[in-house]
Amino acid sequence: MLTRAATAPRSEIVERTELMASPVHHDRGTAEGEGEKAWRTYLDAIVRFGGSDIICKSETTPKIRLRGALKKLETPPTSTDLMFQIAKDILDQKQYAHFASHGSMDFAYDYDDHNRFRVNIFMARGKPSIAARLITSNIKRFEDLYLPQILGDIALSAQGLILFSGVTGSGKSTSIAAMLQYVNERKRVHIVTIEDPIEYIFQDDKATINQREVGIDCISFNEALRALVRENPDVVLIGEMRDYETFEAAVRASETGHLVFGTIHASSAWQTFGRIYDLFPEGERDQIRKLLAYNLRAIVYQKLLPTLHEDISRIPALEILRVTPGVQKYILEGREGELLDLIKQSHEEGMVDFTTSLVRLVEQEYIHAKVALEATPKPEELKMRLKGIVA
Repeated sequence: MLTRAATAPRSEIVERTELMASPVHHDRGTAEGEGEKAWRTYLDAIVRFGGSDIICKSETTPKIRLRGALKKLETPPTSTDLMFQIAKDILDQKQYAHFASHGSMDFAYDYDDHNRFRVNIFMARGKPSIAARLITSNIKRFEDLYLPQILGDIALSAQGLILFSGVTGSGKSTSIAAMLQYVNERKRVHIVTIEDPIEYIFQDDKATINQREVGIDCISFNEALRALVRENPDVVLIGEMRDYETFEAAVRASETGHLVFGTIHASSAWQTFGRIYDLFPEGERDQIRKLLAYNLRAIVYQKLLPTLHEDISRIPALEILRVTPGVQKYILEGREGELLDLIKQSHEEGMVDFTTSLVRLVEQEYIHAKVALEATPKPEELKMRLKGIVA
C-alpha cells in the first residue's frame, strides 16, 4: 500500500520538505537585547532559589525545577516573539543557522564564573521552547549527597573501570563528580573528562583537570577517545557509554593502567552486565567478559527518591557491586545472574543490594515505606524485610 506522502502532489511534497528544512521564522522577534534580558532573569531565579532546571514554552509561564518538581515563576507568560528573540540573542550566527535548519540546538550558556547552563532550544508545533539545566562548580561531598564513604575507597583505585548505572535524572553525574572531587583533593594525577555536555566545572586542587566538551572541544566521543593516550591522563571520565566503540575504548583504557569512570543505562548493578553484552556482537562477548572480570572495579546503581524532610529534596538509594575475587569468578563463569545473591552476602565488603538500601532509608526515616515500595522491583521481598523478616 502506498503511503499518504507517496501519493501526495509534488507541490505538497516540496512544501513539506521546505518546512522541515527551515522550521524557524526568521522575521519573528522583538527588540535586540530583550531576549537575553528575559533569559537572564529566568536563570537568575534558578540560581537564587537553588533550582536545577528551567522549562520555557512559548505563550506559557516559565517553570523551574525545585526538589524535583516544576514550579511556575512569578513572571508573565513568554510570548512566541520573545522566545524567538531569546534564540537570536543567546545563539551565535552559526548556532542560529543550525537551529533554523534543524529545529533544535544544544549549547552551553555561561551565566557567571560559577554557574553554567546546558541548554536545548527546540521547535514544538511551530514555536520555540527551551530546556536548560544548571551546571555548577559547587560540587557536593559524599555526606552532602548522603552517599556512603565506600565510594571514596572505590574512587582511589589505582586503575580499572567504575560504572554508574540508572535512568536519566538518577543523579549519576552528581555522584561521579563527588568521586572525582574526592580524587582531586587527594592525589596528584591528571584527570581528563569527555562529556556531552560538561555537567560540573572542576577547579584544580592536587590534581590537574582538563574537561573536554563534545561539539566544542572535540568532534565526537570516539575522536576524543582516540586522542586520549596522547593526553597522558591517569583518571578519565567518559560520559554515557551508548555504543560498542565508546565502551570498548573505555575498557581498553582501564586495561592499560587508567582509572575510568562512565555511566550506562541499566536497572540494577548486576543487570548492567546484560546491557554491556548487548552492545557487542555475540562472537566478542566472551572476550569482553574476560576484560570486565579483570578490569572492572565496581558498578553502582542509583535511584533518587523523595524524602520526608523539607531540607532534603531527594536521597539516593544504591546498589553497589565491588569486583572481589568471588565476583570475578562469577563473571568469568558467565554467572552474572547469580551476582545479586553474592551482593547480599558481601555487605561487610562494602556491597549493598537495592532492597537493603531501601530498608535502611525507611528505618532511618529518610523516606516513606510507600516510596520504597514504589521504587523496588521486588515489592514482596521488601514488604517482608520491612516487617523484620529477612527473605
